[in-house]
Amino acid sequence: MEMYFNCTLRGNRAPMSVIRQSVISFVSGGSMRRSSTDANSESAKRIGALRLYLKDSRATLARKVGVSEEKVALWESGTEQPSPNLYIKLGNIAGEPSCWYFWEQAGLYSGHLMRVLPAVHLQLHKDKQPDLQVVHAGGGERLFSKPQLHAIPLLPLKAATYGLEGDKRLDFDGVPPQGLIAAPSDWAPNPAFTSCLRVRGDSMAPVLRDGYIIVVDTSDTNRKQLVDKMVVAWHPDKGITVSWLKMVDGGEALVSQSAQYLPVVLSRDKSWRVIGKVIWWIGRDS
Repeated sequence: MEMYFNCTLRGNRAPMSVIRQSVISFVSGGSMRRSSTDANSESAKRIGALRLYLKDSRATLARKVGVSEEKVALWESGTEQPSPNLYIKLGNIAGEPSCWYFWEQAGLYSGHLMRVLPAVHLQLHKDKQPDLQVVHAGGGERLFSKPQLHAIPLLPLKAATYGLEGDKRLDFDGVPPQGLIAAPSDWAPNPAFTSCLRVRGDSMAPVLRDGYIIVVDTSDTNRKQLVDKMVVAWHPDKGITVSWLKMVDGGEALVSQSAQYLPVVLSRDKSWRVIGKVIWWIGRDS
């Protein structure tokens, strides 16, 4: 399913840009993988070729995508295939043209991206499947490149503003995406740790409103470095929340955009965990 609307993309401090007309493609979640032996073999060859291109050990590739070394070995042997979330991460590493193979396994196709991001010029190989053996030979069709796009999973999770409760899920890695959002690679510097969540509630208005999409980087949770940034936090009772992280009376506190709500001083409730930084967000133009 595709959904088009005007939207504004903003960072924590100032607008990055205003993009009109057809900026996002939502693709129905779920795996597009085939269960046949041929599909497993193709996936195994692609992953092995990617690792050789990166000059990574299995352990290094495993760290990049957040799995065990044994799991990578199972992929390369054709015993198992990655989950949709992991195919997204592999595509983000691979670059064009092989990113399309990995992303297609998660439900994202090049036709969607070219319609929604016409300013991004990619040389798509629509009618050709590169010969994987050329990676070993060192010539012929190019399989990998520096990524120009990252596919960011849109998770079926809500981050609540003050006064409401968010989803209670803490670990994002195991959540199947309900869609994917494509963004230029420099908008998501840590793609393996980046996910999209929807906002629940309006107490962060006018910055965030109910239904907005926030893009969250979970690679940095050092609270001292996140002061004055918009963050996502988690509490076992309140679930996932979105707010500002500020210094209040000498201590770190979660602060709403609305003065109606008192700051939550983190030192007074050790159950709160800051789990990521909001790097930009998307919402309808009013």
